[in-house]
Amino acid sequence: MTSGLWELVLKGVWTTVQLLVFSALLATAVSFAVGIARTHRLWIVRFLAGFYTEVFRGTSALVMIFWVFFVLPVAFGWQLVPMWAGTLALGLTYGAYGSEIVRGALNAVDPAQKEGGIALSLTPGQRMRLIVLPQAVPEMIPSFCNLLIELLKGTALVSVMGMGDLTFSANLVRLALQQSAEIYTYVLLIYFAIAFVLTRLMRGLEKRLKAGVGKDAGTQPAARELKRAQTTGVGGGAA
Repeated sequence: MTSGLWELVLKGVWTTVQLLVFSALLATAVSFAVGIARTHRLWIVRFLAGFYTEVFRGTSALVMIFWVFFVLPVAFGWQLVPMWAGTLALGLTYGAYGSEIVRGALNAVDPAQKEGGIALSLTPGQRMRLIVLPQAVPEMIPSFCNLLIELLKGTALVSVMGMGDLTFSANLVRLALQQSAEIYTYVLLIYFAIAFVLTRLMRGLEKRLKAGVGKDAGTQPAARELKRAQTTGVGGGAA
């Protein structure tokens, strides 16, 4: 390929990365807001959060992009540029999936931990912030990593709006060179490289968060051995 065509592809990569970051931030905010709402003590809050989750999980992300970009301006007079239309559609759609990850992780926290917070006269907000979330968030990371990779692949859908993402740029290059195999092989490798970097970053974040709450895989066996030695007087070694 010529330098001009490579520049077009690189611009597409940059657009894809921007869209991924913006939509991931929105999806994360929606995931925690809706996921926490689904564990709320008021049934109406749980119902509304569950209704949102079911609606957005049950609709196509592609159709949602069409709706936000083409229907929203006609219905409400709000014309969004492709970047923000794609961010809104993808963020809300994948946020619905993320809310289930948050809800499941919150419910998995030992009830005794929550009861301890009640015994300390902590408010529900304080219990969530100081006790539940620090234990639940590290358990969310692997599932959020998978969802982030799915979101990366979902960004290719915005090409239907004529947005110059990686997929759209690659198609323009393919039309110019008439070389489908070579161009789309490059695109596959680029998506894989981005996904690989995201996976490594998320694994590093997971390890750091688990270490912060004493769940690091490397220290758990030693901690269990030390506790056994303290309670039984066997093992543990000399200090």
